[in-house]
Amino acid sequence: MTDSPLEKKPRTGPETRPAVKDAEASAVSVRASDADRDRIADILREALAEGRLDAEEHSERVDAVYRAKTRAELEPLVRDLPVGPEQRQGAAEPRPAPYAEQRPLPPESEPHGAYSKDNLVAIFSGSARKGRFRVPAKINAVACFGGIEIDLTDAVFERQHLQINATAVFGGIEIRVPENVTLRQKGAGIFGGFDVHTAESEDPDAPVVLVEGAAVFGGVEAKPKIGKRLRDLRDRWRKEL
Repeated sequence: MTDSPLEKKPRTGPETRPAVKDAEASAVSVRASDADRDRIADILREALAEGRLDAEEHSERVDAVYRAKTRAELEPLVRDLPVGPEQRQGAAEPRPAPYAEQRPLPPESEPHGAYSKDNLVAIFSGSARKGRFRVPAKINAVACFGGIEIDLTDAVFERQHLQINATAVFGGIEIRVPENVTLRQKGAGIFGGFDVHTAESEDPDAPVVLVEGAAVFGGVEAKPKIGKRLRDLRDRWRKEL
């Protein structure tokens, strides 16, 4: 007797949907963005400040953050840490207001996108950012048994707000700004020093530099550089035209 074509044949194994497999593979291989790395670095910095990570663990994970190529490489670094909803999803990056009074740099040096950032990492070494360069929206600085120098006195401010995330672990970070900008701080020293010489500019449209982070057995110092003013730089650029 022949089998009816309506009879269901027993399954030999679990059914695999190609679409589901493709979606899972796609999620694993999604390339990590700068915002993704910043989000993970912020979580690690908070964990260090709260004592959930020691200095060595923090250093190892931060190094892995900036070497990660995909999101799948980032998530395991904070899997054992408490993460808020806003950090888990990643907050939208604000577009800072332009500080339009300065002379622009040539088009070939334009940053990619309106929101940009710099990463400075010094592990048993040194790193510096100084001279004439476009100030990004954010600078991440991590010094572990090393030193970092950030000098903004000759930099070009094309946006009003700059956020500097400074983390010093058995290391030092030195920040210098023009004397007529607003300098604010939101950081802490843990067996270390977090010294920001805060100042408010008389010009409401002047750039605002916010220094935040933590110093663990290390030091973070930020202060204005006397004699360096944005106005002086503008006058000099006008003469060059």
